[in-house]
Amino acid sequence: MSLENKVLHSVINNYESVLHTTKDPQVDTWLFMSSPAPVLLILTCYLYFVLKLGPRLMSNKKAISMKKLLVAYNLYQVIFNIWLTSVPVRLGVMSYLVSSVCNRTLTNDAYYANALSTGAWWYFISKVVDLLDTIFFVLRKKQDQVTFLHVYHHTTTCLFSWGYLKYLPGEQGIVIGFLNSAVHILMYTYYMVAALGPEYAKYLWWKKYLTWMQLVQFFLMLTYLLSLLVLNCQLPKALTFFFTGNVVIFLYLFSRFYRKAYRKKKTPTLKNTIPRLFPFIGTFYKRPDKEKNNRFAFSGQEQNYPRD
Repeated sequence: MSLENKVLHSVINNYESVLHTTKDPQVDTWLFMSSPAPVLLILTCYLYFVLKLGPRLMSNKKAISMKKLLVAYNLYQVIFNIWLTSVPVRLGVMSYLVSSVCNRTLTNDAYYANALSTGAWWYFISKVVDLLDTIFFVLRKKQDQVTFLHVYHHTTTCLFSWGYLKYLPGEQGIVIGFLNSAVHILMYTYYMVAALGPEYAKYLWWKKYLTWMQLVQFFLMLTYLLSLLVLNCQLPKALTFFFTGNVVIFLYLFSRFYRKAYRKKKTPTLKNTIPRLFPFIGTFYKRPDKEKNNRFAFSGQEQNYPRD
């Protein structure tokens, strides 16, 4: 038997073992979990609206002002992700995982298994709510923010978090979800402050570090997952392979965005070099209107920044 066939055979056997030994049978009775139909319907409607229907409806209309709604929405996201991050810590799951990183014992305990499933369900629900990010962009006529990275990320995380709970439960998801929710706290804090208005732009100097933190997040996830494979840990390998492939894709997409957004160097010109070399000349230097208006770029979630 070839190496490829051995790996495939191992993954299939491991997957069947996971379904029979670690999946909580109650999951199928929960909201959206009985079949793939609900989540597929949600995502189909989401994609149709943000890519086709929404832009067409808004083409001849003014952008909808929703400052208060955006502030409230982002505040909710911050609070919810703080709670979601605190759950495994309060239950002692994180310390349990650290002390027994290579032992598949967590899901064998009924208490922890139920906590794992409940936490995973709330995580999935949070990904459904996250779809509003794109809808708000469309309603505010910020279609340039509806990038491939943005839509791909929101669609796949929603679908994969559902599939994880339904078909591939395992301890690895706790670490992945914990890291992702922690980054979301910082990300939605940024967007909440940005939604308050341009006068708060001075507090958003750390914008570019958000993408850097996301890259660190994916790097930590990848390191954790690869360590499980290298150490041959007694955890569902099918789930480890699934997560690893997904993390690699996101790591590539977000690193490409970071390079495009923050690694571009301006070609020096006489117009933009003299005022920097001789600041006093700036007093007499009149900036173009477009440049002056850039100070309003923070008026509510308008930055070209990928939401994780």
